[in-house]
Amino acid sequence: MAATRSATASLSTAPAARAESGLAAKIDSALHAFSSAVGKLSHPKALETAFSSYYAYMSAHPADVKKPLLYFVDYGLPSTEPRGYIFNMKDLSVVEGPFTVAHGRGSSTSRYGVPTKFSNGFGSAMTSLGLYVAQELYQFTGHTGGAAYSSVGLRLQGVTPGYNDNARARGVVAHGAPYVSSKQAGRSEGCPAMEEQRAKRVLPELANGAMVYLFSPNSNLLASADVN
Repeated sequence: MAATRSATASLSTAPAARAESGLAAKIDSALHAFSSAVGKLSHPKALETAFSSYYAYMSAHPADVKKPLLYFVDYGLPSTEPRGYIFNMKDLSVVEGPFTVAHGRGSSTSRYGVPTKFSNGFGSAMTSLGLYVAQELYQFTGHTGGAAYSSVGLRLQGVTPGYNDNARARGVVAHGAPYVSSKQAGRSEGCPAMEEQRAKRVLPELANGAMVYLFSPNSNLLASADVN
């Protein structure tokens, strides 16, 4: 009986072990492919953290990941440096980047610099870290310097519990903004905003099934794959 129970336990754990091994192999392949293609990063585990979360979510929710694109931002870098990329996770290539990306005004005390505070809370105007599913496009309207502007917007559904699952209700979206240039990015209300012309080009490609990962080394999410 003991031998039978042992064999049954081994059989029951085998699929999980194979799945874990498969995820590890995908992460390793992606890291190998992007290691020479990606520029400066704020932490050695920046890409590993993003890819671990991406592949874990794709394995658990394959129907949600309809496109192979991943919009990655390294918020451990200052807003005066390019810190955003669009990755093709199918052929493991860089589609776009690096480019400048805004962070939330509540995440830093100065207009330009490295964001150090992050929140999932309403009214915080802070960036929310973690993994998102890119959803529908819409016409975004914002204000800067006392003037209104409009741009393409991309709604985001946060899928990292406790970190960004309020993002859609908070109105955290990807969009183009006039305060983001090729040299530096101003601050948003928590949105990973990019240059307006870039947004027109790339956000339609991300809509309805791509993924987004917002990274910072100042987070308990480092090299974690905790998603819904």
